[in-house]
Amino acid sequence: MSSRSVCRLLLLFIFQVVSPLVWAQDSVTTYQLLDSVSQLRPDTATVSTLLAKGRLTTRYFDSRKQDNIFFLEAISLSQKLKYPRGLSMAYNELGTGKRNRSQYILAEDYHERAVKYAEEAKDTLLMAQSLNNTGVDCRRLDKLQKAFDLHLKALHLAEQIGNVKNICVATNSIGNIQLSEGKYEESIQRFKRALKLEEESNNPLGMAINYGNMGYAYQGLGKLDEAIGLYKNSLAINEKIKNPTGIVICYNALGSAYQEKKDYTAAMDYLRLALKVNDQVDDKVHIAESYMHIGKLYSVQNKHDDARKFFQQAIDLSVYWGFKSILMDTYKAMAADYKNSGDFQKSLEATDKSLLYKDSILDEKSTMALNQMQTIYDVDLKDNQIRTLEHDKMVSELRTKRNVVFIFALVAFLLMVTVGGFFYIRHRNLEENKQTLQLELRSLRSQMNPHFIFNSLSSIHRYIWSNNQEEASDYLTKFSKLMRLILDNTQHTFISLNKELESLRLYLNLESLRCNGIFEYNIHVADDINDDEVLIPPMILQPYVENAIWHGLVHKTTEQGKLDIFIKLSGRSLVCTISDNGIGRKKAMEIKARKGKVHNSVGMKVTEGRIDLIRKINNKDASVSVTDLENETGEAAGTTVTIVLPAEFIF
Repeated sequence: MSSRSVCRLLLLFIFQVVSPLVWAQDSVTTYQLLDSVSQLRPDTATVSTLLAKGRLTTRYFDSRKQDNIFFLEAISLSQKLKYPRGLSMAYNELGTGKRNRSQYILAEDYHERAVKYAEEAKDTLLMAQSLNNTGVDCRRLDKLQKAFDLHLKALHLAEQIGNVKNICVATNSIGNIQLSEGKYEESIQRFKRALKLEEESNNPLGMAINYGNMGYAYQGLGKLDEAIGLYKNSLAINEKIKNPTGIVICYNALGSAYQEKKDYTAAMDYLRLALKVNDQVDDKVHIAESYMHIGKLYSVQNKHDDARKFFQQAIDLSVYWGFKSILMDTYKAMAADYKNSGDFQKSLEATDKSLLYKDSILDEKSTMALNQMQTIYDVDLKDNQIRTLEHDKMVSELRTKRNVVFIFALVAFLLMVTVGGFFYIRHRNLEENKQTLQLELRSLRSQMNPHFIFNSLSSIHRYIWSNNQEEASDYLTKFSKLMRLILDNTQHTFISLNKELESLRLYLNLESLRCNGIFEYNIHVADDINDDEVLIPPMILQPYVENAIWHGLVHKTTEQGKLDIFIKLSGRSLVCTISDNGIGRKKAMEIKARKGKVHNSVGMKVTEGRIDLIRKINNKDASVSVTDLENETGEAAGTTVTIVLPAEFIF
């Protein structure tokens, strides 16, 4: 295990086991521990460690009304790391601390920063949490419309990811906003939904809160019996989970509801119960509130002496603890009591004191607001300074690297020019070579016309001498049609397969007529070939067909000659097979030798040259192979020529 890992584990033990003792000592120890955490590697794991320690020390810093230095350090490190998720979580924690100390303006600012960084981190859960926190701040500042919009947005995000906790928070908060605006029916629907979710999540505190909130809504509608039933449901849950603050709130709510029903005995019973439970609550403001509510209850019953005794107890406690809001409300209630009893002088004096505390509260709020705005300004200023320093550092680093980058760029440019020049020259040479091959191919293709015409005229000459004039005329008509097709086709580098086969069939018909039908032919095209879309070089098959007829089939005497042409696709190649059952190449050479002929087939040579050029130009497979066929006794049984060409298509 590395030394950093050991240090991290040791710090975790100190915070989780020894922390109660540490926080009881001087704050110097806190900063020493912070320094120890800072010794860890500056990464996101250290940010998480700082946040965890900050949460453990929240009560320590809140009791001293100080900002949590662990959260501040987490913000500083996250800024250096450009870690928006860490910034969002830290600002959320700081904002919640400010809200707990009633610094709602600062809390709103910090939570809005948390929203911004959560959006930057694209963390939906963190966005929902941050929006809910900001919404609560706005409610405390009476920005109800903004709070409603924030909670509604948080609700939609929480529903997208199915996060029940934030759904409940948003729903309950929206209900409270509607409650404060007097929209009781709408708020009840929100509280019911939140209550159902809390029940499904088995969260008793959330259930108690929603029962109480629904009670306030029904009380606002004047449905006091329903309100009392809901307050009692909330009270039962708070008693079960031993939550004294919730119990006090329920007792006060029940006292208020029974007072509104004019059941003063029940109201007094619940208010006195609240007074007893208040001893278990750390916040003494609830005791002062209970004294004030009991005083009001006696006042409406015209028991003025008893009322003033409890008013005075509320005043004494509030003066000691500085509860100015309670003092303002108590003096206001006391003024009303004196007025009802006819003592207008004392009523006026109590009213003056109530207004005095009201002004004091307003002044205090104004001062606090100014202080918070100054704090926000200081935080923004610090953030801007950090950004400026980071910018200056980045500019300095860029200037330092600029020359190196320039040199590398220059070398890369020269290398690119060199390589580009090489490939340009190579490409130009290839293009020139390709153009040369294209010209050579065009020249060979043009040689096919006079060669074929010569052979055809020779055939007509023989046919005229061996047949009558009428048949010769018919032959000549077909020949002229074939010539027109050939002249049209040989103008193009590629033609459709059906045009090539049309001219080939016409040629085979002529040769069959001239040879008195000594052979029959068949052309087979594979089913997966559309002969209108497949392209083929013109006159590429005719020389091999001609060779099969004149050197194989015309010399056959034992049986009917057969010529089969097969065309199929094989991958990206077009395979053409010409098969005959002629006498074979060996016997054909013997006959040629006996006749003393030394003539070589021009058509075959030209076609072989064309196929070789097609292979070179397209850089694809293109070849011709000849196979001699034999029967079972080993005698020659014909020849098969296989021509492989690159498959070309119209589309």
